[in-house]
Amino acid sequence: MSVRVHEDVRIPMADGVSLSARIWLPENVSESPVPAILEYIPYRKRDFTRARDETLHRSYAEHGYAGVRVDLRGSGESEGILTDEYCQQELDDGYAVVQWLAEQDWCSGQVGMIGISWGGFNGLQIAAMRPPALKAVVTVCSTDDRYSDDVHYMGGCLLGDNLSWASVMFAYNSLPPDPDLRGEDWRALWHERLEANDPWLIRWLEHQSRDDYWRHGSICEDYDAVQCPVMAVSGWADGYTDAVFRLMERLSVPRQGLVGPWSHKYPHQGVPGPAIDFQGETLRWWDRWLKTQDNDVMDEPMLRAWVQEAAEPATRYHHRPGRWVGEKHWPSPKIETRTLYIANGGALEHQPPEQTERAYTLQSPLSLGLFAGKWCSYSTGPDLPYDQREEDGGALVFETDALEEPLELLGAPTLTLRCRVNRPVAQVAARISDVAVDGKATRVTYGVFNLNHRQGHHAPERIEPGEEITVEVPLNHFGHRFTTGHRLRLSLSTSYWPLIWPSPEPVCMDVLAGGTSLDLPVRDASMDAPVVSFDRPDFPDPTVKTREQEAEHRWIVHRDLETSASVLQVTKDEGTYRIEDVDLEIGDATREYYRSVGEDFGSIEGEVIAWRQLARDDWSIETRTRTLLQADTEAFHVYAELDAWEAGHRVFSRNWHRRIPRGCL
Repeated sequence: MSVRVHEDVRIPMADGVSLSARIWLPENVSESPVPAILEYIPYRKRDFTRARDETLHRSYAEHGYAGVRVDLRGSGESEGILTDEYCQQELDDGYAVVQWLAEQDWCSGQVGMIGISWGGFNGLQIAAMRPPALKAVVTVCSTDDRYSDDVHYMGGCLLGDNLSWASVMFAYNSLPPDPDLRGEDWRALWHERLEANDPWLIRWLEHQSRDDYWRHGSICEDYDAVQCPVMAVSGWADGYTDAVFRLMERLSVPRQGLVGPWSHKYPHQGVPGPAIDFQGETLRWWDRWLKTQDNDVMDEPMLRAWVQEAAEPATRYHHRPGRWVGEKHWPSPKIETRTLYIANGGALEHQPPEQTERAYTLQSPLSLGLFAGKWCSYSTGPDLPYDQREEDGGALVFETDALEEPLELLGAPTLTLRCRVNRPVAQVAARISDVAVDGKATRVTYGVFNLNHRQGHHAPERIEPGEEITVEVPLNHFGHRFTTGHRLRLSLSTSYWPLIWPSPEPVCMDVLAGGTSLDLPVRDASMDAPVVSFDRPDFPDPTVKTREQEAEHRWIVHRDLETSASVLQVTKDEGTYRIEDVDLEIGDATREYYRSVGEDFGSIEGEVIAWRQLARDDWSIETRTRTLLQADTEAFHVYAELDAWEAGHRVFSRNWHRRIPRGCL
């Protein structure tokens, strides 16, 4: 089916602001109106997501739908200011966009929402507002809980990705609309954005526990508010896998879950592979819920997941070995809990220990975590966890005997930890690794927990040093098959920098044998029916990019053995390239630095420097942002810089410094 593309459609909001949409329509839409599929994000449809948008929305239009990509208020070519993630204004705008689409002559009145990450979030959030025209949602790499399961905090610990993600948005929010679409008012809109561009990191650090700020937009507050069908999708290398399992368990509407081996990507571009025909899979979903076709999509298992098999540790994979499995229900009756207990000699055993008061002492080096990889992998660089032998020297390690038969796990392990610590603020990281016969250790799941949140993430409290406490540490959901002869290893540490920000002071922990155990979700692989399979990816070619300067993606660990200084340097440099169909040159480079010195917890700092460039003919702009996060025992310190140039002349400059008290963090 041939397709017409409308590059810049203005959608009016009630307050007079207009949002900009790019819309793909079937040629015969005037004769036969079609449902609309909306993706609603701030990542600039004109340039930064243009190639990806083509692979998805053109495919939908070729199959009898309207593909619609809308820039949020204050992003791309949309007017207004973007002030934060998922603010009520954004959700109200999204509601209005859904209803506007339904009223267009070319639309059948039925609307679906799809999105990855931000667009997956607001798809669920807008669904909870129940716009009448919204009939179904596909949410990819998103969450139902903005505090406990997002880029900011995990287990009550501050994520390093909080800094890097805040810096990404600091850079995005510094960019102007395209003059070719906005005309002469582009400069005024740009300067309005620059003036309003406060670093979001400051606000996110001001909310260190689960308060009303994070409850807003968290649909876990009321799952029943969502009354349309939901397909939830993620990957084992993504940071948002857990939400798929919670949504399958707690939503009451028709729903499906899909988890592949992928990182933070749409499954048709999924890495690690195998990628799948995601367009074909979602078209079955849309046909059922937007065109009311009585097809077989709901005959599929509620949960389809890729159970991974053993692979040598690597910081990137092209493909992960494994197989697809299906579960008709989640939680699944095919999964039982098996408990392992820590024991003398670093063993993990099936029987509780006899010496229940035996204490294993742990004080991890500050550098433990340099090989942890990224909280949320994008597979654009070597960002997956390295061989865990590099980390286990500073951890408490407990391990099973060599397995006499395969062990298949699907679900979320839980560590019950009975311990004492010598500081009023402390945290723990728990990792499970698949240890091969040659000793190489591949991390298969992990969890982190702020011990001060033992009464709940809404009520952190200081610990009495020396007091015995018991906490439950949830580890991420995972699907993995341990092969015969391999071992399962549990590793515990008191730091995991830079994946999480360290506690204010070094912590010594006594782990008590009695009361410490690991619950594993063991799957009965003999009950593998129904068989699950997917077609290979099939989608339109993305927009042509002409490479002008090569990209560079690197993770480098620097260690100075004289000064004990450690630096993790992350380079995400996309080089410069030209998008031919809009004649636009783009430059995009970010460098991150995570530093520490020996056991000096006051030396911790993270720094992100981002450069962006847009140019066409005699028009050019550049922006540079820098964010530096430091901390002492009492407070976080945020330093930020924003500079902008037009045609080589600096036209804007601003610096920030904020002190934010630490609260049990």
